Amino acid sequence: MPKIKMEPKFLTSLLTLLLLLGLSFSISDATFTNEDATRKTMEEFSGYPTDSHHSILSSFSVQSEELQGQIEELSTLSDSPSPSVTRILYSEKDVLARRFIKGIMKKAGLSVRKDAVGNIYGRWDGSEQGLPVVATGSHIDAIPFSGKYDGVVGVLGAIEAINVLRRSGFQPKRPLEVIMFTSEEPTRFGISCLGSRLLAGSETLVNTLKKAADAQNVSFFDAATSAGYNLGPDDLSNLVLEEGSYSAFVELHIEQGPLLEEEGLSIGIVTAIAAPASIKVEFEGNGGHAGAVLMPKRNDAGLAAAELALAVERHVLESGSIDTVGTVGILELHPGAINSIPSKSHIEIDIRDIDEKRRNGVIEKVHQSAINIAKNRGVTLSEFNIINQDPPASSDKAVIDAMEFATKQLNLSHKFMISRAYHDSLFMARKSPMGMIFIPCYKGYSHKPEEYASTEDISNGVKVLALTLAKLSLE
Repeated sequence: MPKIKMEPKFLTSLLTLLLLLGLSFSISDATFTNEDATRKTMEEFSGYPTDSHHSILSSFSVQSEELQGQIEELSTLSDSPSPSVTRILYSEKDVLARRFIKGIMKKAGLSVRKDAVGNIYGRWDGSEQGLPVVATGSHIDAIPFSGKYDGVVGVLGAIEAINVLRRSGFQPKRPLEVIMFTSEEPTRFGISCLGSRLLAGSETLVNTLKKAADAQNVSFFDAATSAGYNLGPDDLSNLVLEEGSYSAFVELHIEQGPLLEEEGLSIGIVTAIAAPASIKVEFEGNGGHAGAVLMPKRNDAGLAAAELALAVERHVLESGSIDTVGTVGILELHPGAINSIPSKSHIEIDIRDIDEKRRNGVIEKVHQSAINIAKNRGVTLSEFNIINQDPPASSDKAVIDAMEFATKQLNLSHKFMISRAYHDSLFMARKSPMGMIFIPCYKGYSHKPEEYASTEDISNGVKVLALTLAKLSLE
């Protein structure tokens, strides 16, 4: 059999990966089993003895206390008191948090850059030039009075995964990159996954941002300028990722649901992300004095909104699928006085499903209900605006296989599952093969101060991510 010539750096990385994947790890220290069999396998594969790489074992561990300390420190950069976290796009605390993340990236030896809207990239160059990047990452913005783990685990945990690989002596063939996405939450401008949508090439979003303003009537561009991002409308279209520039994207995230904890499982391997749709609806009526206008004479915009909220629930349940969900998260009344009949109402609806056709069918039924409610109550349906209607995304088989392989090698229990919450991965899937790793969170709590993930679960997720990145970087 002819001998295969391998570059020394690639050989070292391959040996490291093979050694790592042949072992079982505890949470804080690297321990190993079947050492002789592992060494024999590696020697047969490579033709080289592995004694020189034995020291790698002791360094393959997550520095969980330091990681937790970073999570805690980041949580203090908040516009609401502990234990809650509020970190809104382009706010003072958001700017400070961005500075903090860049510092952690630089400490990890990554080359750091940012784009026009503030997506931050930390890259570890591979041993071969010109290859597509294997990326990971998430977000650090937080809705008002939320928790400290949503998104943050996928950013700080990703940097720690790079540290784990560096400490092990691993050298990637492809570049590895950590991305901190701008504004995954829709809090300030009503647009979710702003940074990743722009990277995916959303012209609709580009046009929306040109006229977007927040509740204080601050434009998107003025807000960006205040945070140090001096961009113009033309800059938004230039953010689109080139086709083929990323070979894989993997996001580590808390589950934001209770299944992993209830089933006593360590890891969730995400196979698909549900498709979200956001709708804004407004009704207008006559209003009037709460005592003087008799019930038969009323055209109550508030009751129209309330009836539509119940219609959303009814139509979602009628779909017959547990994967169809609907939420009325905002309902505002004008003038908002206890003794005044509402003359205007504003309602915002979130409808999701992994089946795009089924979800769109629910949206159409909600629209028809809004028309009928307006007619029956004598009010005007002044707005029914579908803000976004994104398609679902499926995880790539090769990425799923890499995540499953890493999980099995680490001897961690796992299950395949869908993500009913949407993430930046939904939009990265338009430009790259995608996958997600879930870890348990306490009672499934998220978007509230009680949100919590244990250091053990975070460490497990970081290890799975590290081995997944290592495997994908050598392919």
